[in-house]
Amino acid sequence: MSDIVAHGAAEAGTARGRASDGRRLRGDASRRTVLESATDIASVDGLDGLTIGRLATASGRGKSSIATLFRSKEGLQLATVAAAREIFTALIVERARVEPRGVRRLAALLRNALDYSRDRVFTGGCFFAATAADVDSKPGPVRDAVRTALVDWYGYVEAQVRHAIAAGELDSAADAEQLAFELVALNEEANSRSLLLQDERPYALAARAMRERLRAAGAVPELLRMLDA
Repeated sequence: MSDIVAHGAAEAGTARGRASDGRRLRGDASRRTVLESATDIASVDGLDGLTIGRLATASGRGKSSIATLFRSKEGLQLATVAAAREIFTALIVERARVEPRGVRRLAALLRNALDYSRDRVFTGGCFFAATAADVDSKPGPVRDAVRTALVDWYGYVEAQVRHAIAAGELDSAADAEQLAFELVALNEEANSRSLLLQDERPYALAARAMRERLRAAGAVPELLRMLDA
């Protein structure tokens, strides 16, 4: 009898575990669906433009479901930044890591960044360009999250410039901080001007300017083919 009771308890525990796993998977799926809409909305209207009501309409989820998933507007904003950062990293940084550190990886990063904006992964172009303008003068956890993502991006670009200098792919006298700043600025200007003018031409202009700036710093053309317009 005790064996039967124990077996029954074990089966009940397994069933509860399966039910819990199912709820978690459904919750994860709901969260992904909501965040797909949230990142797109924020790329156009900023993080302050996110409301539970608007998100419910865009995602097809109930207001109460969204409120349960994120608990507060700030929780929703932070989750949205984190989701956008995952996409940014996957499409720009991770794809570039197939190239060796230095000029080749730097060129891949810049090409990927231009394509990410040009292809409108988010309706509003670069998510972080849009949201940085929205939160740059609003201290708090949301601004900190956006700033951290951008500081890491800027730092990674600069790191590739430094690797290139150390490897002799760029002139030893090149100013890594200045060069990285200029390259990122060209990318950001292409994003901004393309959105305003509804024209893809700025991406070709930026790629050409990036290529010429790196050549002026000592890079050989063969290492810059990814920036051919």
